[in-house]
Amino acid sequence: MFEKEQNEIKTQIEKILKYQDISKQPLKWNWIPFSGHWGISTSFFSTASYEAKIQKGINVRQRAIDIADLIASKLKLSSAFEKVEAVNGYLNLYYDSDVFAKRVIDEVLDQGGRFGCGHSTGKKIMVEFSQPNTHKAFHVGHLRTMFLGSSICEILEFSGNNVIRANYIGDIGLHVIKWLWNYLNFHSEEVPPIEGKTQWMGELYAEAVKMIDDNPEYETQVREYYKLWDEKDPEIVALWKKTRQWSLEAFDEVYELLGIKFDKVYFESELEEPGKEIVKQLINDGIAQDERPEGAVIVDLDAILGTEEKYRVLVILRSDGTSLYPTKDLPLAIMKFSEFNLDRSIYVIDVRQSLYMNQIFKILDLMGNKWAKDCYHLAYEIVNLPGNVTIASREGTVVLLEDLISEAEKRAFKIVENKNTELDERIKKDIAQKVAIGAIKYSFLSRDNTKVITFNWKAAMDVNGQAAPYIQYAAVRANSILKRVQFSIPKSDDIGYKLSVDEVELIDLLARFPQEVQRSAKDLRPILIANYSFEVARAFSHFYNKCPVLSADDKTKDFRLRLVAGTKQVIINSLNLLGIKVPEVM
Repeated sequence: MFEKEQNEIKTQIEKILKYQDISKQPLKWNWIPFSGHWGISTSFFSTASYEAKIQKGINVRQRAIDIADLIASKLKLSSAFEKVEAVNGYLNLYYDSDVFAKRVIDEVLDQGGRFGCGHSTGKKIMVEFSQPNTHKAFHVGHLRTMFLGSSICEILEFSGNNVIRANYIGDIGLHVIKWLWNYLNFHSEEVPPIEGKTQWMGELYAEAVKMIDDNPEYETQVREYYKLWDEKDPEIVALWKKTRQWSLEAFDEVYELLGIKFDKVYFESELEEPGKEIVKQLINDGIAQDERPEGAVIVDLDAILGTEEKYRVLVILRSDGTSLYPTKDLPLAIMKFSEFNLDRSIYVIDVRQSLYMNQIFKILDLMGNKWAKDCYHLAYEIVNLPGNVTIASREGTVVLLEDLISEAEKRAFKIVENKNTELDERIKKDIAQKVAIGAIKYSFLSRDNTKVITFNWKAAMDVNGQAAPYIQYAAVRANSILKRVQFSIPKSDDIGYKLSVDEVELIDLLARFPQEVQRSAKDLRPILIANYSFEVARAFSHFYNKCPVLSADDKTKDFRLRLVAGTKQVIINSLNLLGIKVPEVM
């Protein structure tokens, strides 16, 4: 925001150092810890340390103090800065409060939805997330990869990267064969209901698992069906295509409802044959060991790498020649980099797959793929039901996505009715859906992805605490003020009055949004944006309660209206990165 002035100061410092024959070292700028003033700070300890290496006997701390004092005495400040001071080897530059505040709000309103957006990095990053299995239910456990992956994409893209959103759908495998076996033998000719397709398919899968567990003799039948699939039996393939489509249609409905999109969709079934070719290659190259027919095809990574219990052994093909996850994940990685020339490939996958992902990346490296180092596993922890019951499709311990959203909408509708009884029913329902989905998303994204989540209704729907409804309501409050002036935002002008503590704190938070975006993108942590959006909403609440807007004098009213509009914009921008919409009213 003050890059021009900061660069001018940097140039001055370099000239002063050169004139004084002091070696120039890179300057690292930091925000001055907030205490009612805005500013930046740097230190000269690296410069002093460098001199101490060349000339023995130099006291690094004292030399840094002397250099900082020298720079402070010779700097010429522009009108953007209020003062400069040297403190214990640090150089602190304080912005003029009025200039800073005005510029922050001007930039927010001038850039609008682009405020906080980073410059293009030129990097191409693929993020693979969601990865549902067809022929299974869509349940709450699937939400974490969906919300985390989608938000990571928004943040990376907003920070300046070229992002490709990828979905890898498990449309074949033992779970599908079990489903097909159950359908052909016990549910032939049935069709899913119009409402609740994934629930119906999930029930058939759970039923199949239970029957097979209770009757081990069924396992042989399932293996026969798998062999038929592998041989591309026309009847099995036709049924698979028809029933797979039922799942895909249901998935699309869910993605549309949740506002999740993809640029590229891969299917497991497309990768079986390429995967088997790679297995052959690995055997020929001596990386894999073929122990068929008694055993499977394996890669003993610890033996190859000379490690002990680090990478272990990975089975890449069954003894009967049928494929496994690694059979398909290896060609998928190659396909991604070949097709898109990626700078980075991020996999948003359950933490329990950490060893497996490391094994895949290491095999890709052993194959000679230099880009293997650019594959990254973004792990997330599991989602529990209340009572610490782990969600599992095969056991039927699931909370279905449709049921969760339905319950959330009922609870959100009550919130809307309590706050605005006069709204039309259709409008109430639309608002309730935005609030409901926002509440669910925020409850997931406001937890660190390395922490286990136990979904909690009270916390998710809290209108007075750290939850989406509270943050959305802050933006709605801002909107209600702007509505009373017909959204006529005054032109930018000198502030003309002393800013209150609440205004200063709010403006400080708005100014930090671009840095929070970059930090969140670098660390791949949407929680930083989730926490930030809450802090802005809370600061706006303090401002709203203590700083009159419409009843203030003209100068104060004009700036505060711009501050209200800027705050609303930043809340919208930050929630957009979490995939959360803000209603006009609540």
